[in-house]
Amino acid sequence: MAFKPANNIQDLQYFGEFGGVNPSVSDSSTYTFLSAKTMFDTFEGNADGCYLYSRHSSPSNLYLGEALAAMEGTETATVTASGMGAITPVIMQLCNAGDHIISSRTIYGGTYAFLKNFSPKFNIETSFVDITKLDVVEASITKDTKIIYCESVSNPLLEVADIKGLAEIAKKHNLKLVVDNTFSPLSISPAKLGADIVVHSLTKFINGSSDTVAGVICGTQEFIDNLRNVNDGACMLLGATMDSLRSASVLKNLRTLHIRMQQHSFNANYLAEKFENDGLKTVYPGLKSHPSHELYKSMMLDKYGYGGMLTIDVGSIDKANELMELMQERNLGYLAVSLGFYKTLFSAPGSSTSSEIPDDEREAMGLSDGLIRFSIGLDADIKRTYKIMRECMVELNVLEAKAPELV
Repeated sequence: MAFKPANNIQDLQYFGEFGGVNPSVSDSSTYTFLSAKTMFDTFEGNADGCYLYSRHSSPSNLYLGEALAAMEGTETATVTASGMGAITPVIMQLCNAGDHIISSRTIYGGTYAFLKNFSPKFNIETSFVDITKLDVVEASITKDTKIIYCESVSNPLLEVADIKGLAEIAKKHNLKLVVDNTFSPLSISPAKLGADIVVHSLTKFINGSSDTVAGVICGTQEFIDNLRNVNDGACMLLGATMDSLRSASVLKNLRTLHIRMQQHSFNANYLAEKFENDGLKTVYPGLKSHPSHELYKSMMLDKYGYGGMLTIDVGSIDKANELMELMQERNLGYLAVSLGFYKTLFSAPGSSTSSEIPDDEREAMGLSDGLIRFSIGLDADIKRTYKIMRECMVELNVLEAKAPELV
């Protein structure tokens, strides 16, 4: 694929108010007008370039939104106060009472909880399916279906969605394909593969420093305008507004995303191959053993690799907890939820980020209590990291003791 989103980001140039290399931060909640008519026109959505109130938009938020739209290859984007603040308005904007959603069965626990427990309050129902089986997805469509929802790479099982295939089904049945691309920024470009709307939790890889909670919705100008509409726009009325200071911070970090993702992917691929060779039950899209390895390979931008997320299954929650605590003690990373940090983060999703999913459903999808999800960090010496990780595993009898091959 010739599309190089990182280059688009680097080409964007917003000078500061006084000629600074960074755009000035719009530290205002409301904006003045020289005429009452312009204020009226802005309320009606007919005054391009004018700012009304920061819940609607602000210069800082628009700068970041345009950079992310350039990354994803969409007409525009709007940023939000969190990843869930991006996902939930999209669903509420596209669906009315009585509508139906088809969702991947393995998705972030918060999204699952919203679709399973919260949206039914508005008479919006969801069917959770194996998103990797296109025939199952199409067979689940009803006359009331409005959305097919998936994650490019699912959280936490790392299932890979056939975005092009799903887009063809969505188009055939006049549905909207909504893709959460949080796990695979730059590596996969869902809009280029046919997705209608792309969302991210900016909290994760895109920001990269675990100091901000934020989200983005990338789509057409018409859809983003609808979200911002003062009368019936879900972003405008639900109020998940991103703070301008945080927007400015994320925009600065975005400029190094392409460098960081290459290192995250390199390190994760190295460890995944080592863990698998050691006999651990390892899941990583870059491994040939991954059932969707070839699919991912066909969608990806090669230079950004297969992402920074991998899982291993150590058999039980007790063993998982022991191992994570020991790895943290040995300074291999942090026992923490979230992902995309410069240090490796690890957690057991069954008792944390996916705990909203009932036990029987977690068992049916293969999410065991002993599964550890790793967000691999930016370690400069990944061979040393592996050596110490392996020593921890040997100490806890997760692996047999033998000299690791470090070459």
